[in-house]
Amino acid sequence: MPQPKAIIVGAGIAGIATAIRLAVKGYAVEVYEANAYPGGKLSEFEQQGYRFDAGPSLFTMPQYVDELFVLAGKNPRRYFNYQQLDTVCNYFYEDGTRLSAYANSDELVQELSAKTQEAPENLRRYADNSRRIYDITNHVFLERSLHRLSTYLRWPTIKSILRLPGIDAMRSMHKANNSFFKDKRLVQFYDRYATYNGSNPYKAPATLNVIPYFEQHFGAYFPDGGMYSITSSLVKLAEELGVSFYYNSPVEQILVEDNKAIGIKVNNQIKTADIIISNMDVWFTYKKLLSHLPGIHPKKILQQERSSSALIFYWGISKQFKQLDLHNIFFSADYEAEFNSIWNDGTIGADPTVYLNISSKLKPDDAPEGNENWFVMINVPANKGQDWDALIDLARTNIINKLSRLLGEDISSLIQSESVLDPRSIESRTSSYQGSLYGTSSNNQFAAFLRHANRSSKIKNLYFCGGSVHPGGGIPLCLLSAKIVGDLIPTTS
Repeated sequence: MPQPKAIIVGAGIAGIATAIRLAVKGYAVEVYEANAYPGGKLSEFEQQGYRFDAGPSLFTMPQYVDELFVLAGKNPRRYFNYQQLDTVCNYFYEDGTRLSAYANSDELVQELSAKTQEAPENLRRYADNSRRIYDITNHVFLERSLHRLSTYLRWPTIKSILRLPGIDAMRSMHKANNSFFKDKRLVQFYDRYATYNGSNPYKAPATLNVIPYFEQHFGAYFPDGGMYSITSSLVKLAEELGVSFYYNSPVEQILVEDNKAIGIKVNNQIKTADIIISNMDVWFTYKKLLSHLPGIHPKKILQQERSSSALIFYWGISKQFKQLDLHNIFFSADYEAEFNSIWNDGTIGADPTVYLNISSKLKPDDAPEGNENWFVMINVPANKGQDWDALIDLARTNIINKLSRLLGEDISSLIQSESVLDPRSIESRTSSYQGSLYGTSSNNQFAAFLRHANRSSKIKNLYFCGGSVHPGGGIPLCLLSAKIVGDLIPTTS
């Protein structure tokens, strides 16, 4: 009996993880990638002696990476290593407040309570609420398909459904956080977690208050070799398992016959397979790869509000700043105005919150001696035809002024090299519709149930993984989408 074959469209992190899972299940796996490199958003580049991780910079829940090596019978530590952070992030407020988010929960409570005068019991009560949401949702809604009847017939699912009021879905994150804390700085501190999946805390359900639990319970980490080592180590594992990667190979079409996916068209050639998995944004999967079958397009899903995008400046800085760490946040003075600019006006406010990642803090060879590599990011709206050149120029000025003011140093004079990534280039490089980082937003209480399923209901043998489908974006969730797809596809006999 011939070995069954699977084709994966896109070598993003979910596509690579799915390839590993299917290779372990006995499939011959081929991955076709439009770019000259794997990883999708999780890539890297160098400029003038500085190395940058181009995309995701926060690493949580490393167990989902380790699981892939264990699944393949390998020792993860022979491929991939990382260190846990003692301080997850430093926060800078316009009023001069500086907070350090320590990984140790007792130290975190002590720090936040001392700096904001919030009662420690309120902080512990909030942490308990975050854990409760995780307990209700994790093994049912995050690790299993929401689009299979069997998911809802399991006793753990029934128990979770009975506890659904505990996930706090009927009010916004901001309203919930405002009820927990009197200090507005702490409300802003916890509102920020909505941006972890490109959403608006003033609209997104308080269910997303589960995100602090991921970070504070499971910890935050830095991979040896930088974030891109996640990609490179998984590609190495996949290749050892026999997976074939084809770069510079943009897929033109998914071939369907008798309502069954039978292959792809790539480089003017036909490649057939028993299983097709798209790791491309679901919008482009339908609008490009399945454009010849408009009758099967899920119109409501494709019309959903997209997540926010990002504007990133990659700066080589000719100085080291002792007050900065790997992860740093410089908050806007008016958080609600910032989100109104993004979500209501489709633009960038004058005072955006700035995220600053400096991998050379833990990997010194990412920058020349005495210098630092700054990954400077702000949240921006998805691309809908705005004048991005004008917006970028203005945002650059506002960011430099903000950082210079809060750090007490003229940043503009320290910038030795610069590259820019904006929603247009995010879309063109990663096939993310409108440059949205996480597919659709989570700005309503039913968002988790409205994401596209991991398996097509209209085309047999067609599956979907990655940040634009269930369970969502971010490295851990992309890896979970691969896990769900792996569970849906049967082991070869």
